[in-house]
Amino acid sequence: MFDYEAILAEIVRDPRYAKNLDWGVPRHGHPEGSIRNHIADLEANLAVLRPKLSDVDCWKLRLLIHTHDTFKPDAELNIPIIHPRSHSSLARAFLAEYCPDPDLLAIVQFHDEPYALWRQLKHRGKYDQGRMDALLRNIRDWNLYLAFIIIDGCTAGKGREPLYWLFDQVDGKVQSSFTAADIR
Repeated sequence: MFDYEAILAEIVRDPRYAKNLDWGVPRHGHPEGSIRNHIADLEANLAVLRPKLSDVDCWKLRLLIHTHDTFKPDAELNIPIIHPRSHSSLARAFLAEYCPDPDLLAIVQFHDEPYALWRQLKHRGKYDQGRMDALLRNIRDWNLYLAFIIIDGCTAGKGREPLYWLFDQVDGKVQSSFTAADIR
């Protein structure tokens, strides 16, 4: 088992992490502006879910909170989530330097996949079922994944419809103590 608390302490000391914290201006989906402010919002959301989580899962979620969007300034725009220069792939590569936990690496890589699939559905009337199937295969710790999706998706700038849609898609297919009732 990894010492997730110590790993987070190392990450926040890394200059690559620190250089991006103040990047961002208020925009669609992120009215809080900077990555630093986004992290603060997610930390507050984590506090709401805390009673349903173990101490270890809280530290894992904090690692995800602090890494998932931190490399947006370094990413190429409008590329697939799995592209090596996507913000998700950059975050995964950075996190892997400190923590080779396969569950956390999969979650940071695919944290935006449900929203991307939901957008496909809204714009095209259908979504790529193969990508959904791959998500179902790639995520092993659905309790942690859904907790993070709630934490990241319940901010002021984000609608809840994609979250409800995801919970509907995975209902009966995954095991988790989190349900759509946890969305706030």
